[in-house]
Amino acid sequence: MRVTRRGVLIGALAGGGLAVGWFLRPRNFPLPLQPAENEEAFGAWIKISGGGVVTVAVPQVEMGQGISTLLPQIVAMELGCDWRQVAVEPAPVSALYANTVLAARWAEMWLPLAPRLVEEPDDLVTRRWAQDTRFNATADGTSLAAYEAPARAAAATTRALLVQAAAARWGVAWEECTLENGVVRHGERALPFGALAAEASALDPPQVPPLQPEPPAEDPSDYPPGSDLAYPRLDLPAKVDGSWTFAGDVRLPGMVHAAIRQGPIAQRSALDSIDEAKGRTVKGFERIVRGETQGRAWVAAIAGNGWAAETALERMQPLFRFAGGVESVKVENDLDDALRKSHAHRVFGRGDMSLTEGALPLQVRYEVSPALHATIETASATARLEDGVLELWIGTQAPEAARRAAAEAAGLAPRQVVLYPMAIGGSFDRRLEVAIAGQVAALARELGKPVQLTWSRAEEHRAGFPRTPVVAVMAARPDTNGGIGAWRGRVAVPACARAFGRRMFGGDSPSEAIAASAGKDDPLALEGIVPVYDIPHVEIDHVSARIDLPTSRLRGNAHGYTAFFNECFVDEMAALNQREPLALRMAMLGETPRLAECLQRVASLAQWDGGGDNSGQGLACHALGGGYIAAIASVRRDAGGVKVEKLTAVADIGRIVNVDIARQQIEGGLLFGLGLAFGCTTRFEAGRPETETLGALGLPALRDAPEIEVGFVTSQADPVDPGELGVAVAAPAVANALHSATGLRFRRLPLFEEEV
Repeated sequence: MRVTRRGVLIGALAGGGLAVGWFLRPRNFPLPLQPAENEEAFGAWIKISGGGVVTVAVPQVEMGQGISTLLPQIVAMELGCDWRQVAVEPAPVSALYANTVLAARWAEMWLPLAPRLVEEPDDLVTRRWAQDTRFNATADGTSLAAYEAPARAAAATTRALLVQAAAARWGVAWEECTLENGVVRHGERALPFGALAAEASALDPPQVPPLQPEPPAEDPSDYPPGSDLAYPRLDLPAKVDGSWTFAGDVRLPGMVHAAIRQGPIAQRSALDSIDEAKGRTVKGFERIVRGETQGRAWVAAIAGNGWAAETALERMQPLFRFAGGVESVKVENDLDDALRKSHAHRVFGRGDMSLTEGALPLQVRYEVSPALHATIETASATARLEDGVLELWIGTQAPEAARRAAAEAAGLAPRQVVLYPMAIGGSFDRRLEVAIAGQVAALARELGKPVQLTWSRAEEHRAGFPRTPVVAVMAARPDTNGGIGAWRGRVAVPACARAFGRRMFGGDSPSEAIAASAGKDDPLALEGIVPVYDIPHVEIDHVSARIDLPTSRLRGNAHGYTAFFNECFVDEMAALNQREPLALRMAMLGETPRLAECLQRVASLAQWDGGGDNSGQGLACHALGGGYIAAIASVRRDAGGVKVEKLTAVADIGRIVNVDIARQQIEGGLLFGLGLAFGCTTRFEAGRPETETLGALGLPALRDAPEIEVGFVTSQADPVDPGELGVAVAAPAVANALHSATGLRFRRLPLFEEEV
């Protein structure tokens, strides 16, 4: 039996005292930031050069969400430095950057036997586990929640040290000095950061960081679209001129390129045949390498350039034999059988359950097909193994998981793997999966030279795991006032988050993870399913269906389908009760005033006309992670079909650090949700997706993109990541608008799977 720290922890928690010693043992972590010549480090977050450049460590991968601007902006506002002198450094994997907020959210995954021991991000169990596993993962919009406080504390401490160094030079009390725009002042005297860095770094930091009285924030009214920005994105100039380096841009001396084919999604697979002689007809082709990752066979072609590797592999036509290949028909039948026959876990119950049982006046079935990530950038990674050290250049949301996968494949210990975090050109949670890290490490070990592995678009679709399919039956009865008196939801969905956790944290193969998770409850798979409305009698049940299709996280996650179920069903109840959809929602939001304000504001912004017949307007709202959003879709029906002309949204995301980035994220989420509404899906046959190109996914092109208008509610609540809010409301708003425009109800995602 393999003994792991996780296993020891779980056993100790169950048995007693051993865990106490583990929790209380002293912790010392090496400084992850190494200052260069003429540069001083201030803890794990900040470096200051003699020239006054302030470099901020960013322990979350930049994948378009703007985190390489948000964290430096927080430091700049707290420290008082000039934004033009701020630089960014991707932080290496370190316990000092543990994402305890995400660890607490994912407790069901890494501590499945006792998740209730994890209550808060700062509790002892969470903090120790996240530190010991160097859990720096980027996911679920937790970056600000996890890292704003330590970044502010580091900046406040650095500010105090710089001021103290200046005060010591001048022989004055440091409380009499001020610091602004990178300069410490006392009366007529002034010293820039760079001149003070060496002296400041030698001082003892204050025990309590002297934070600024107000946290970092921008007022939305100060930054209408198109206005000048106080903190423009740091990554934007390099992305515009093409100098920004992604994983596929890495070039090393003597490097070769690899293309890959992997076995189908099946219980097991093996390479059956390959015509290597045909590969040798391609100039630059060198050889093939066979391998296996988590029970899935693969073969790679090695060549002097990427085109030659991919062309040679195409000519060699590798064939795989397999057992238990995924079939969409079987997946759909398994979900349907589970919904009708299987035992359900009670997710939520309120009021009198006798009023939610039996035949209710309205009962509706909704279906959601598997959704692909459709990233613009396909997976790419580079590895070099020399002198017992594996260097890995990779864009990943889970850097420590990638390190461990690479170490295992190369026959090394994780400490022998150096990971260089690369930015990602949009991930949508696709890069939480780390199979490519093990593949490129195995290639580097086999070849004895640097190698870059890049997946083709078709391989990205073949090898990727989609967001789970779901089936739900929603039922309700009206009350005597025309509202909703009782609400029932029965949702068949696999324990997909648990299975993902077993792959990430337990090292299970996809089939092992499915088998171990089958039949278990999974709160993360049903996030957002409890209606936000004041309905007195509510019953929500989860049928943990077993399907053969491995699934993964995807932007919006469960909210992408639970909001669709709830918001479409509310509209159907409004029609049944002959109530105007906005009025019905407002009448049920007495306990959720922040969402009610979003609804009122978006109705005014979009000039809501009631959503009546042929108006082409549809409404949806949702609460996610402490944030609130309401959206109205406007569609037009003509001889060419149906077109979404405008999406209007108002969000309350608490205190906003950067208004422009927040607006970008809402807009991007709405467009991503629009893609999920009309495409992003495929069917599977013999373990292979039928759709292998972006063009066949039904994604909205630039000419299809609607006008988007976004407003914000000014709030002093804790900041909430806006990146997934738009995803949740786009599809139900469009579906409700389509009903208004056409008179037809659309109860399946993507909507194009039904006749328009």
